This record gives sequence, structure tokens and C-alpha cells, in this order.
Amino acid sequence: MCGIVGYVGRQKAAAIMLEGLKRLEYRGYDSAGLAVLQNNGLTLVKCIGRVAALAKLASGKKLTGTCGISHTRWATHGGVTDANAHPHVSSDGQIALVHNGVIENYVHMKRFLLEKGYTFKSETDTEVLANLIAYHYAKQPEPAVNGEGSRFLEAVRKTLLHVEGTYGIAVLSPAHPGELVAARKGSPLILGVGDHEHLIASDVSALVSRTQNVVYLKDGELVHVTPAGFTLSTLDLADVSPVIDQVTWSVDEAELGEHPHFMRKEIFEQPLALENAMRGRFSADGSSANFGGLNLTPADFRTIDRFVFTSCGTGWHACLVAEHLIERFARIPVEVDYASEFRYRNAPLDRDALFFVISQSGETIDTLAALREAKRKGYKCMAICNVVGSTIAREADGGIYQHAGPEIGVASTKAFTSQLLIAAMFALYVARMRDMSFADGVEYVAGLKAVPDLARRVLEQAPHIQQIALRYAKYNDFLFLGRLSLFPIALEGALKLKEISYIHAEGYPAAEMKHGPIALISDQCPSVFLVPKGELFNKVLSSMQEIKARKGLIIAIVPECLDLPEGLADEVITIPDCHEAALPVLATIPVQLLSYYIAVARGCDVDKPRNLAKSVTVE
Repeated sequence: MCGIVGYVGRQKAAAIMLEGLKRLEYRGYDSAGLAVLQNNGLTLVKCIGRVAALAKLASGKKLTGTCGISHTRWATHGGVTDANAHPHVSSDGQIALVHNGVIENYVHMKRFLLEKGYTFKSETDTEVLANLIAYHYAKQPEPAVNGEGSRFLEAVRKTLLHVEGTYGIAVLSPAHPGELVAARKGSPLILGVGDHEHLIASDVSALVSRTQNVVYLKDGELVHVTPAGFTLSTLDLADVSPVIDQVTWSVDEAELGEHPHFMRKEIFEQPLALENAMRGRFSADGSSANFGGLNLTPADFRTIDRFVFTSCGTGWHACLVAEHLIERFARIPVEVDYASEFRYRNAPLDRDALFFVISQSGETIDTLAALREAKRKGYKCMAICNVVGSTIAREADGGIYQHAGPEIGVASTKAFTSQLLIAAMFALYVARMRDMSFADGVEYVAGLKAVPDLARRVLEQAPHIQQIALRYAKYNDFLFLGRLSLFPIALEGALKLKEISYIHAEGYPAAEMKHGPIALISDQCPSVFLVPKGELFNKVLSSMQEIKARKGLIIAIVPECLDLPEGLADEVITIPDCHEAALPVLATIPVQLLSYYIAVARGCDVDKPRNLAKSVTVE
């Protein structure tokens, strides 16, 4: 969940690493630090707080070295202190290391190292790794027997053979200037290949200002890096032929531009992200969807009798929408599970089930573990993912890329609505293989193709929604209520408000309100209603009347084709009339804007909410 940037080349490492850390700060912002090799030694700078504090501290140092490692931290082991900030240096001064992940057996290793005379300054599991590498380095023969730098590389390799848990690490040593060693297991790590320079990072966004050429490390791989080149190998000493991929987006896409926050920028990028999700994915006759990466034939899909969808957080809400749309239009049962629970429940699955995971980053540790558990049991596994080359994208048997572009804001916006649209397209894809008619398919496709323009119309209401937010920012409790496919959007609305404004909010099916949550209703607890068309319209109106009878405040999000009784809602936000499958996408945008403007009004840092990080890569 933290951010790593390492550099070796001809330029001053500190400035390049600080630029990269600023782009990775959404991954962790409790503390930050860097280490640079210079003057035959190691210069270490670290502090609690944001990357800006580190940059200010570093500006007072003469950091001229061209090889270094850096880190922005989201605390797991140990509190937020200068001592616990990364990098960590071994007690003999021979090894400096930055680390993402969790070392589960660090207590045992620490006890061993204390007996060997190594000392510790922090509470972290990471410092144990630094000292254990130093221990194995000291045991290696001198000089190195397998060529320049191998003593360093072998010390890292031997250490990692003892590790239980997850890691993405970058390591340097004053005894090996101009060299970095990096390795990964369960935590993303990427090598950037430049012109007489190489970079290590936990996210592509830290690299794209220097190079578009990247190598995605796989679990169990190590890379030994110098300015002139690199070598890949595995923990069991096998050489690896690198595959260099091209990053398809530019650094400008990860810049704020004219927007005050990444969250606002990404909310307003949703029409383009939705267009990109659909591009090239409808059949020539306009009656169905096409997906080139599923690696299953129509005949294969006809044998499937159940889908299992799993994810975490916002992605789990996308799974719930997928459940509704697939069962509604394709008439195939769908089960939805929390990825964090799936592999521990030992749930029985139908023999002919197809497994789907949803992850924006493609690195979410719980979702990856669920995918691996399903594959271990012999199931085909598909992924809906936004990041090309991510671990989930590589390990899935097939899948669908979102093409939403980089999402920097911690609270997911454009990635979520992209997932909803892909879920709607997939429901159509399967339905047309079953019993959906050509005419219904054509109507469905036309409804989806209209979504980007309809989303633009919703965004035009941003000033109106901002005014509502200013009136309601003082309240500390909210209810979000919806029915059928809008119930997951109620959950998502409550989550967004909690994440970025720290307001207590809950999402419920509207009909469940009278089975308990109605006890919360007062003039101090506003309710946000997502109002549907059709047979449930009057049912939802009845729930709204029950709240008004108890002096509750109501914000209604309503299709413009519907008329609410006068005075029933205190605030009304309209969305364009649309196809049923598109309704969750359009209904999401107002709750995103409402949450955003409330959080801003309360003075919250919406891009870096407390205690949260963008990509959850630790259990």
C-alpha cells in the first residue's frame, strides 16, 4: 500500500525520486524518506508527514548521488514516527532497504538477529529484512565468486528464502555504488528501462515522466540493476528473459491540470472513460457486445450455469450491480462474495461456475488471493481490471480491460462507473447467447452507447449539487437508500461519503429502512434516495413518506421522466431518462459529486483521506 521509487543512472537521484514519490503519495502519506549513495557512503533523509515535508528537509542536504531508493509510507507495523519511516538501514550500515508488504515471521527472524548482535531502532518488520540481508552479506565469500555485484544479489536472495509474507523491496549498499537489487512477492514492483538509467517503482505513474518502457516483475523474481543494464532471475537461481512492455498513457493523464483535486478531475473524466470502455466492443449489427480477451467461445458460455463475482470495497459494489444485470437479462444465477472472505470460507461452488474478480489496480491482495484460490480448485477465472500488466491481469485466464486511464484519487470514481458499464455490456453479451432477442439487443446497445453523453448532462448539474452539499455538510449521519440495481449505488454513495468526509453513512435497500434503520431518522439525519422507474416507484415513494412523517430530510436522485409529489423531497437532483442497464452508471455520478462537495466544504483532503491508501496490497 506504500510507494517505492528507486533510481540508478547519470542524473541526481534525489530530485527524480521526489518527483516519483509525489505521484505515488496516494499510496501512502504517513511518512516519507530517501537514501542516496554518495561520497563513498549513505545519506539518509526521512520524516513523518507528506512528501512535501521530505522535499523541504532534503533541500537542505547536498544530495548529488546518482543511485538511491525512496518510499512514502502507509503504516502497518509500528506507529507513524521518524524511526519507523523508510528507508531502513542495517545496524552495520551495509544495507538500506524500502519495503511494501508484511513480513509475517519477522518476530522469529528478529530474535535470531538479536542473538547475532544486530540492533534495531524501529518497530517495523522491514528493519528485520535490512539486518538479515546484512547478515547474509557478511557471510558471503570475498571477493564475489559469480561476477561483479553477485555478493549483494545473493545476500538478498538468501534472505528472501526465509521470508513468510509479502514484499516489494528495493535495496542498495554503500559497498556496491551504482547498483540496486529489487524483488517482489505479492506486492507490485515495476522496472523502468531508460537511456542509461533505470528506475524501480511500485506504480507506473512514478516512471512515465522518465520512460514508457517497463518490465512488470512477477512473484519470486529479483532484478539486479545498474545504469547500463539489468538482469532478471528467480529465487531458485533461474535466469528470466525480460518482457519489456510499453506504457500506453502519458504523464499528462496523471496531472491535476485545472482541477483542484484528482477526485474532481476523475469525476469529470467519466464520459471519456465510459467511451473508452465501450470502444470497439459492440457487434457489427449493433445487437450485442464483443470481448476479445475472455478466451472462451459462445459454446463454452452456454455450459456455464453460475457466475461467481468477488472483489473488495467499491469493486464489490460493482459485483452487486453485475449480479442484478446478469440475472435480470441473461437469467443466469450469480453469487457475489467479499474477496477477503472467499478463500477462508471454503465455499462449495457449482461444477460449471465461471469466476470473475474485479480490481481497478489489479494488485488488490485479497482479490488476488481469491483468484488464486479459485484457480487452485480448477475454476476458470476472468478479471475486470484497469491496469495492463498487473498481477491479476497476468494470472487470470482471461478478462476485460477497462481502459479508464490512471486513477489517482483514493476514492474510486471513473474506475467504478467503468466497471458498471462493463458489467452491463457483459450481461448483454451473455444474454444474447441465451434468449435475448435481436430487437432487445439493439435497444440495449443503443441505451449503452448513449451513456457518455448522458453522463455529461449529469455533470452539468455539478453547481446545483454543490449548493445542496453546502447546505448539508453540517450533518454527521446520512442514510443512502435504493432498490434492486440502485441498492449497490446506495452502498457506494455511503462508502464515498465515509471515505472522504468522515461522516457516518449507511446504505440500505429502501424497503429495509422500516426494519431497523428508521430508528435513526430525525431532522439531523438526511436520507439520500435513489428513485427508480417502474413498479418500484410507488414503493419508494411510500418509504420517503415514512421518513417525512418523522421529520427526516430527503435528497432525491430521480430520473427526469418522473414527477415526485410536491414537498416530498427537500432537494431534488435529476438524471436523464435511460435504459435500465445504464441507470446505475448515471445514478452514481450525483452521489460522487455530493460526497466530493461535502468533503471539500468540511475542509477534508479528498485525494488523501486519513487512514486510507489507493491500492490495498497487504492483508
